[in-house]
This record gives sequence, structure tokens and C-alpha cells, in this order.
Amino acid sequence: MKKLILATLFLTVIACQKKEQIEKTAAVTDEHSYSKPELAVVKHLDLDIKVDFDTQTISGKASWLIDNASKGNEIIFDENTLNITKVTLGDDEKETKFELGKDVEFHGKPLHITIEPTTTKVNIYYSTTKDAVALQWLKPEQTADKKKPFLFSQGESVWSRTWIPCQDSPGIRFTYNAKVTVPKDLLAVMSAVNPQKKNDTGVYTFKQDKAIPSYLMAIAVGDLEFQSIDNRTGVYAEPSMLKKSAWEFAELGKMVVAAEKLYGPYRWGRYDVLVLPPSFPYGGMENPNLTFLTPGVIAGDRSLTSLLAHELGHSWSGNLVTNATWDDIWLNEGFTTYVEHRIGEAIFGEKEFEMQNVITRKELVDNVAEYGDTSPDTRLKVSLTGRNPDDGISMIPYVKGYAFLRVIENAVGREKFDVFIKNYFDAHAFKSITTEDFLKYYNENLIKGDKALADKIKAEDWIYKPGIPSNITPVSSADFDAIDKIQKSWRETGVAGLSKKITTTAEKQHFIDHLPADITAKEMEAIDKEFNFTNGGNFIIKRQWFVQAISHQYKAANPAIEQFLIGSSRTGSVMMLYKEMAKTPEGKVWANKIFDKAKSGYHATTVQAVEGVLK
Repeated sequence: MKKLILATLFLTVIACQKKEQIEKTAAVTDEHSYSKPELAVVKHLDLDIKVDFDTQTISGKASWLIDNASKGNEIIFDENTLNITKVTLGDDEKETKFELGKDVEFHGKPLHITIEPTTTKVNIYYSTTKDAVALQWLKPEQTADKKKPFLFSQGESVWSRTWIPCQDSPGIRFTYNAKVTVPKDLLAVMSAVNPQKKNDTGVYTFKQDKAIPSYLMAIAVGDLEFQSIDNRTGVYAEPSMLKKSAWEFAELGKMVVAAEKLYGPYRWGRYDVLVLPPSFPYGGMENPNLTFLTPGVIAGDRSLTSLLAHELGHSWSGNLVTNATWDDIWLNEGFTTYVEHRIGEAIFGEKEFEMQNVITRKELVDNVAEYGDTSPDTRLKVSLTGRNPDDGISMIPYVKGYAFLRVIENAVGREKFDVFIKNYFDAHAFKSITTEDFLKYYNENLIKGDKALADKIKAEDWIYKPGIPSNITPVSSADFDAIDKIQKSWRETGVAGLSKKITTTAEKQHFIDHLPADITAKEMEAIDKEFNFTNGGNFIIKRQWFVQAISHQYKAANPAIEQFLIGSSRTGSVMMLYKEMAKTPEGKVWANKIFDKAKSGYHATTVQAVEGVLK
């Protein structure tokens, strides 16, 4: 009887432990992935693919090494618009059954594969289709040199499953090797260790020995050349863009060194950048080893290279320590915005740091106002259940996350906070974590039971409540104060000579953003004549100026606005203009006409975003 009771107790304890483990797993389940990693999970990918520009498809085999922890008979992958032709198991390629489940918008279909309890390798034969959101195929005329075609991928957030069958969750990490066959006159690069020049075969091999999540799988194929900046940094670009790109990014190596001094060693080996054609939908994408960049950052005066500091910062926050689900994206973007500003301060000085703080604060205030300060989408920890996870990639996780981290820094002191962040990166290196994991680490390693400190920071208010908490750290800039004084007087004194007083990108942006609400088209014409905002080369300045031009009916800028919208697919930037145009019936008609001309050159995610505004 005693043995029976002990056995019963033992089984009860085991059952409770299993229940607790299941509940813990369920608590961090990624609702945007069909995979069940607690049952069977991928560990390594061997990819063998061919890139065909004639059919605009990628085809080949994805061989996955797996951990069948449950010793079950099934593993589930994510796929979206792929053509799966065959699945085999092991090195002997024993064919097995597979089944596709129901298609769900934004998610695609679950790919159910029958395995054996001892299975360690699954081989999936497949090809992409023209509906692959992640892939953009460009005709020669859509590139900088207009001579050869180009392909690039964009996996974030859930689009890698449209070009590789994978367990497409940021909480699942794997290493990979790849063999990629491309036309012999083109070069292939990936988010891995890359070749630096073309070969005679058109066959390139890649190795990523650091475990990454699927959204960081990336490929680009084009007429690319490479130029080194220093012993571990360099630039890939089309021939006509290479020298100007390398000049623009001359301080890239210094940025890596500055980041290392703050947050520990750069752990990815090389850090190179790839300048893409204008249809790339973001400012940059932090693909490991090779950041993908918009050509809009090439201003000719190194004035926009702070974008590089952001993408470099992801080498620590995002790539090294990753949000486990897209509800936790502020862990990627808020931390990276903080790192970006700190790298910028080290490279460009305290005055620039202060100006960027003010600009970032305005972005926070404006974005919260756009959503409404009670909107759940203004929380740091968002809920994207049943939604396109791209909806979480707003400016809120960037700028509110940054503001939250500044509150912590202000409360504990920069020196102590720097140590905390460095240790946080070390403790979670090559791991994917949730907001709750962060809070646990924060409470154990920074708060340490200090209720007064916790009450001063109000972490839960920042993370779980909408709007902007009252304890936000004040920001100021003496340089911007001087511009504010100019704003109050230029109507009386005229604008002649202002371009000699307002010179940097940040200063010009602040001046444009704070023009009088009742400014006239004639006054805008005078300012434009003084600064040449409409026809200047700085992407950020033109974008901010065009918003004002649309708002205040400065129609002399209309041709340049149309050219800007047709020539760029940077989603956040074109959306700013389309949103402003859509505020009036006349503007909406104009916006739709431009969109009809522009959308063939836009990335699929940009098209989706603009259609959401114009419809």
C-alpha cells in the first residue's frame, strides 16, 4: 500500500511537471507558425537550389536535420504558395507521405510530414511560385545599371516560408549551408559567409554556423561587385554604385568598433552591406553578415549613414538576442534603436545624439497620436493574433521601446545600465526570448527587489499599457532651440541666408517638421528656393518636405513627389506621403493615379500597405 501511494505521488508529480512544461510552452507558442517545436524541431538546413530568372522561380531541395524530441510520427513545417513535389527521409532518401493543411491568410498552410521515431533528416523537394511574397524579381531596367536582372529576398516577418519550406518562427533557430546555382554572369550572396567576386561556374556555396531564425534567411542575386572598407567590413553593389557606396560607408568599420566597446565583441565574423535597387521595401534589413540597404541612404555627403548604426545594432539586439514571437518585436527594435543612438553618439558626437533624441520623441508622439493613446497597438507587448504580423512592425516598438530604455538608463545611471545591457546580450546570446523572459532577467539583475527603483521605472506600464507613461525622460537640443527661434522670426526677416544657419540633415528635418501650420504655398516656394528641398538629393529631407508640400498644396513639388513615389519602395516612407495625400478627395485621386504607375516596381509588402491606405 505504501509503495502504491508513493508510486501514485511520483506519477502525480511527473504529471504536474509535464503539465507545467506544456503550459510554459503554450505560453510562448508562436501563433503565426504551424510548427510544434516541442514535438519535433529543425536544427540545421542544407539547401541546394537553382535560381531561374526565365521562369522567376527558385527550385531544389531543403534538407533539414531535426530533433524528434517526442519520438512521434510527424513534423510540421510552414509553407506559403510553394510547390512541394516530394519528401524523403534520411540519407537514403526513403520517400514519405506529406499533406498540406488549410490555407490561412498571411500564414499559408501547414506542411504535415510523416516521419519515424528515429528520423533525424527530412528532405523537401520544392519550387517557388510567382506568388512568393519574399522574392522580388527585377528586370534589368529596374536596376541601377539597367543591364542585368536582379533578385532579392525579404523574410521578415513570416515570408521566408514563401521561398523555403521551414519552421517559420523567430523562436526557432538553426544553422545552414547552401549551394546556389545562378546564371554565370551574376553573383549570389546570402546571410552567411559570402564570396567577394564572381566565379566561372555560377555555383556558390555558403555557410552560416551561427544559429539564426528563419526570417533572417536571405538571398540576393545580381550583377554585383565588392569593395572592402577594412579587414572585416565591405560593400556589395552594382558596378555603377560601388565606389559611391564605399565612400558613403567609409566609417562602417569605426561603427563596429564603437559598438564593440559598448556591448562586447561582434560575433558574426564579417560585417558587409549590400546596396539594393530602389524597390527594396525597407531602409535596411539586418540579415546576418550582410545588411541589405536601400539606395536611398546614398546621399553623397554621408548624412544618412546613421541608418547603418541601426542595422549594425541588430547584430546584438535582434540577431544575437531575438524576439521569440512577433508580439515581442520591441525587444528587437527598441533595443536596437537604443544601440543605434549610442553608436551614433560615439561616432557623431553628443549634439547629434541630442538632436536624434528630439526627432525620435516627435516620432513617438506623432505615432501614438495617429493610433490613439488608448490603442492596444501603442503597447510595447502587442497582440497580433489573427492579424498580419507585419502590422507589428510600426514605429511604436522602435521609438517607445527606445524611450523605455532611456527611462531605465536615467533611473540607474548610464554606467550601470551599459553593464546590464552587455550582460543581457551575453546571457541570451543566440537565443530567442519573450518579453516576460526579459522582465524576469531585468527584475533579477537590475531591480533586485528594490521597490522604489521599480516604481520609478514603471516597466509594466511601459510594456503592457497603451500610450506614453508620465515618467518619460525629457529630451532637449540647444541646436534645435536655435532653429525654433528662427521659426518665430523668418516670416518677418525673410528666408535669405537660412541655408547657411541650418545645415545638417537633423537640423533641416527639424526645421521642416516645425514649419507653421498656416504656411502658404508662396512661403514654401521661398524656402524651397533657399534650400532646394524639392530637388535635393537627401532622401529623408525630401520625404519630410514632400509631406509638407502635400499638406499645404505646394503644387510646384508635385512632379518631384510623383518621381519620389515611383522611384522608391521604402514602405514607411512612401506610406507617409500616401497617407497625407489620402486626407483629401483630390489628393486620394492623385495618389491612386501615382500608385497605378508605381506599384509594378514596389515590393509586395509595400503594395499591401499602400492598398490598405487607399482603399
